[in-house]
Amino acid sequence: MNFEYSEKVQKLCTRISDFMSEYILPVEHLMAQQMAELQRTTFPWSTPPLMTELKAKAKAQGLWNLFLPLNYGEYSAGLTTLEYAPLAEIMGRVIWAPEVFNCAAPDTGNMEVLAKYGNEQQKQQWLEPLLAGDIRSAFAMTEPDVASSDATNIETSIIRDGDDYIINGRKFYISGACRKECEILIVMGKTDANNENRYIQQSQILVPTQTKGVNIIRPMSVFGYQDAPEGHAEIVFDNVRVPAENIILAEGKGFEVAQGRLGPGRIHHCMRSVGAAQRALELMCQRVNQRVAFGRPLIKQQSIREDIAKSACEIEQARLLTLKAAQKMDTHGNKAAKDLIAMIKIVAPNMALAVIDRAIQSFGATGVSQDTFLAHMYAAQRTLRLADGPDQVHMMQLGRDLVKNYAQ
Repeated sequence: MNFEYSEKVQKLCTRISDFMSEYILPVEHLMAQQMAELQRTTFPWSTPPLMTELKAKAKAQGLWNLFLPLNYGEYSAGLTTLEYAPLAEIMGRVIWAPEVFNCAAPDTGNMEVLAKYGNEQQKQQWLEPLLAGDIRSAFAMTEPDVASSDATNIETSIIRDGDDYIINGRKFYISGACRKECEILIVMGKTDANNENRYIQQSQILVPTQTKGVNIIRPMSVFGYQDAPEGHAEIVFDNVRVPAENIILAEGKGFEVAQGRLGPGRIHHCMRSVGAAQRALELMCQRVNQRVAFGRPLIKQQSIREDIAKSACEIEQARLLTLKAAQKMDTHGNKAAKDLIAMIKIVAPNMALAVIDRAIQSFGATGVSQDTFLAHMYAAQRTLRLADGPDQVHMMQLGRDLVKNYAQ
């Protein structure tokens, strides 16, 4: 395995790092102020003006849609998963930075779905505006009344009625759906609930957010954070009618599409987790060099040195496992890399939580305040142990698959 970055990737790393240093890191508090102002005075799910400005700058510099491993005209950089990994790590240092480069979930996964499975009409109507950054989207799978970690449990119905489908069900924690710019939902539900093969009961369908019967009930908070302007919505679909041509790929292909979507989505999250942990470690190192307790800098304390050493080891381990998984995805396909994807999805958020927790401890009360990125990022990483499949599901499947090698 050779994880030396090509000259092309090294240049992109430098450009992304420079952009972060010049335009993003200096305005973190300003972004928070604009978001808070929108919540107080207008619609809390509106995009802050600063985000719009930053996106225009990134797009003008060609730092745009770097996640998409397909050459999709003027809108795609055509990078491999391995090439994208260090770029996503850099973006992960700020919780909202991926959006600046049009590399934020859930849009990334939705764009990959449409690029891979969408027909030409769906691509023209929805993929191209998403790639251009003109609209936002959401993926509606999770439901409050069933264990959605097992996607075959999904109860939302998608019933054919002539030239239309009628959708009924309740979803929650639908990231991005609160947003004013969110114009399209990809909804997962059952078109054939009684099929003996429970893996072909499901389908995915495109539902414009302004369709009659799409009712956004409330925003769901995450450890008290509303995560505006994206938000995480609870949605009721009440006899929502959409054209039959809105089905993605075909009836009964929902599980297949979901699996195709989740592989890249999972590893992208892990790449950003490494970046968040790396930044936390750097802040911890700065803090303990400057902070004096009991008559000497914190770095003189043996326990602090051990925390820093452990954190550096854990970050590098997760980084290398991420790169190995990315390389296997590129060379052998997502299905062949599923064990490594499961491993890194288990490892990365837990690693990031441990490192961020140590950093919080070194900052004391400031670490749990709004004055650093640590508290909000901790909440985000804790959520990631549930998003795209809980740890327990990945461990169950990984353990099952590994044991098969020795069953005979």
